[in-house]
Amino acid sequence: MDDLLITVDDPRGPAVRPLLERHLALMFEQSAPEDVHALDVDGLADPAVTFYVVRRAGDVLAVGALKRLTAEHVELKSMHTAAEARGQGIARTLLAHLLDAARKAGFRRISLETGTQDGFAAARTLYARAGFVECGPFGDYAPSPASTFLTRGL
Repeated sequence: MDDLLITVDDPRGPAVRPLLERHLALMFEQSAPEDVHALDVDGLADPAVTFYVVRRAGDVLAVGALKRLTAEHVELKSMHTAAEARGQGIARTLLAHLLDAARKAGFRRISLETGTQDGFAAARTLYARAGFVECGPFGDYAPSPASTFLTRGL
């Protein structure tokens, strides 16, 4: 994965917007509107959010974000790999980068919400392999049969 470049970026950038739009569209295809918790471009541009982009040879392949909840707790948001780039270990590489960035920023815990539907099975497997375990709702989330809440220490 030496050919990948992971950088902090602006979610409003023209090179990133198409992937973010595909991500949101997929979330709305797989979940009822009230169960979609992915951040839109404005949400990703919030000062509490650090937005990351994975590129290879200038092409945007994946995105992910960290949202500060407290001084010690951060949320993983909007991780998405382009369909044409899946199966190459890019999500695993991005997740490792985000965990390292959160640790270096001084956070002690990272949590996330993902869907319970079949379309989220690969994501749940990725997170479990990275040491995430189920937890209750955190932050502003309410319990939902469509949500799985996961957490791990850093």
